[in-house]
Amino acid sequence: MTSFAPDSIVLNRKLPLWYQVSQSLRASILGRSPQDPLRLPTEEQLAGHYGVSVLTMRQALKELEDEGLITRHRRRGTFIEPHARRGSPVRLLGSVDAIVAQQSGMTTELLHHGTTPVPGELAEFFPEVREVSAYHRLRSDEKTGEPTNHARNYVRPELAARIDLDDLVRWPMTKVLRDVAGVDISRITDTVEARLADPETAKLLQVPLLSPILHYTGITYDTDGRPLDVAVIHYRGDRFSFTVTLDAT
Repeated sequence: MTSFAPDSIVLNRKLPLWYQVSQSLRASILGRSPQDPLRLPTEEQLAGHYGVSVLTMRQALKELEDEGLITRHRRRGTFIEPHARRGSPVRLLGSVDAIVAQQSGMTTELLHHGTTPVPGELAEFFPEVREVSAYHRLRSDEKTGEPTNHARNYVRPELAARIDLDDLVRWPMTKVLRDVAGVDISRITDTVEARLADPETAKLLQVPLLSPILHYTGITYDTDGRPLDVAVIHYRGDRFSFTVTLDAT
């Protein structure tokens, strides 16, 4: 039986290895194609793929099992749960793969894309740019079709030619920029705040006007400290929560 092939990852030794591996594998699972196999490689094969110990790999798999993304069967192997609930809380410890995992999964519809003047509230991130490439997407629960969040990404115009629209339907912008466009990402700054749904947001997410939503802003920087992408995402407040864990070491 052919096994599912997860993406590769460059590990950051400042963060727990099991956590980075679990988030990378989570992103691969949520971003898989429907025709991909459901069976995962063995613990030993996955440990070799990620360059970690079997004990670390076992801890990473337990994290995904607790979340309901995989099931483990003695002597049969480990399998992806095809109907696992999406939109679960994600613990953000600072890795780019955690951001990719948080954005992955669900059904994505590209509503609009094109060039637009830099929005006034984002001018500080694009001081020398007059126009940016904008992408507007709506994400829905794969099983119920219920809208869960909608995202607007504003990307530096020179990157637009390296972005395939089909990739944006399958993967989050962070993954497309890093793994497809080949951009070196140094960090992502996240801000999450509570807001009330305006008429447009309420209509897109199918919630009552002035319902509580989570307003997320993520700024992606390259290794020169230059903002490449600003993501503005509205999440349904009844479907998402964010937990941030600070490592004291």
